[in-house]
Amino acid sequence: MEREHQNVSLNVPLIQNSGQDEVIVHDVEQNKSSGIRERTELIEEVIKQLWLAGPLISVSLLNYSLQIISIMFVGHLGELALSGASMATSFASVTGFSLLMGMASALDTLCGQSYGAKQHRMLGIQMQRAMFVLMIVSIPLAVMWANTKSILILFGQDHEIATAAGNYAQLMVPSIFAYGLLQCLNRFLQTQNLVFPMVLFSGVTSLLHILLCWLMVFKSGLGGSGAAVANSISYWLNVVMLTLYVRFSPSCSKTWTGFSKEALQNIPQFLMLAIPSAVMVCFEMWSFELMVLLSGLLPNPKLETSVLSICLNTSGAVWMIPFGLSGAISTRISNELGAGHPKVARLAVVVVLGLTLILAVSVGTVMILIRNVWGYAYSNEVEVVKYVAIMMPILAISSFLEALQSVLSGVARGCGWQKIGAYVNLGSYYLVGIPAAVVFAFVLHIGGKGLWLGIICAVFVQSISLSIITIRTNWEQEAKKATDRVYDSVIIPDSRVS
Repeated sequence: MEREHQNVSLNVPLIQNSGQDEVIVHDVEQNKSSGIRERTELIEEVIKQLWLAGPLISVSLLNYSLQIISIMFVGHLGELALSGASMATSFASVTGFSLLMGMASALDTLCGQSYGAKQHRMLGIQMQRAMFVLMIVSIPLAVMWANTKSILILFGQDHEIATAAGNYAQLMVPSIFAYGLLQCLNRFLQTQNLVFPMVLFSGVTSLLHILLCWLMVFKSGLGGSGAAVANSISYWLNVVMLTLYVRFSPSCSKTWTGFSKEALQNIPQFLMLAIPSAVMVCFEMWSFELMVLLSGLLPNPKLETSVLSICLNTSGAVWMIPFGLSGAISTRISNELGAGHPKVARLAVVVVLGLTLILAVSVGTVMILIRNVWGYAYSNEVEVVKYVAIMMPILAISSFLEALQSVLSGVARGCGWQKIGAYVNLGSYYLVGIPAAVVFAFVLHIGGKGLWLGIICAVFVQSISLSIITIRTNWEQEAKKATDRVYDSVIIPDSRVS
């Protein structure tokens, strides 16, 4: 009996378990599962954004390449043809393309939030509404392009160059209508995460554009003007291919239900986002063009203008990377806010900022490493190459800040903050950046470096302002605003034509 008692006592723990131990174990397991869930959500968000950003970067580069390919072909015809085509392209970008791209970006908010709220039919309505408005806006722009020669001469440009630019711009008139439609189609597909068709059709268009430019410039007898015709054909080709995809693809069966009279209603609601969106984009793009004009007033203007043009081309190509991330975060934010998921929207912002910092540091490091050889890609003159080498570290800092402000601008579009973004860009570039550039370049006599330092000041103020707005955001309130915006735009269906 005594031995049995000892065996029993040995099996009894020295310290009796209490209910608290079970609670502690449960809490630990809950914390572990919560941590695993958070890591899983983080990884999933990274994958979603990279899955969107990669194709969008490709689309941006491919669409950007159309103008570059045209200029390259025209460059083989002589200095006058190249100057005319370059001036016409710059004029078209400032007066037309930037405005239409800005207005179409209102669909980042409207289509993205409608898709998140599962109001799929409204995506097609919003796209038709945007197309209608952009086609109307394109008419006065087309008239302006048709009179490019007179406008350039009025502003004191060389008569020969103005004539060549005027002829080139007149033949680009059909492309402005195609460009507006293309921007709407791209936003319509992007907000549904249908980005791979955009890559495919942009790639096909770019390849065919090379052949078209060769035929039009060298074989048709049109010369430099043939490149402008090739531009118009290529833009319309891309529009036709995307239109056929939207019309016949099962992926768009819920979002495209045919033409509807609803597109002609609620136009003021669209304009309330489209106009600030256009202002937001134009203020930024116009300031860079103004830098080129100011460089012509510096001592040794040929060198300063050449180097600044190289810097702008380099910056433009590098900017396509954060621009892809900007499109991705705009889509993710608008989708999640429309779906009523404020926590996921907030996580998306954290993820995109992390990805942007990694990419921006990597790209900036590469730019610094290649600073001594990059100039040779554009010129064989030692003076130009050395000046570019001096500018590249400044350009690296600028590109880092531009990457940050680009994705924050994407957050703004996803939330519908275009009006705030317009005010931020106005203050950043025209109250800080351009005055600072003038002081650095002409008062402190730093030259072209001073102009770019002014841009850095503008982008720094822009990034800080948008960061503060983003940090102070109440995401629950933004989700409610998104829901209200989506359902305010819903109209009882009427007759439609498929």
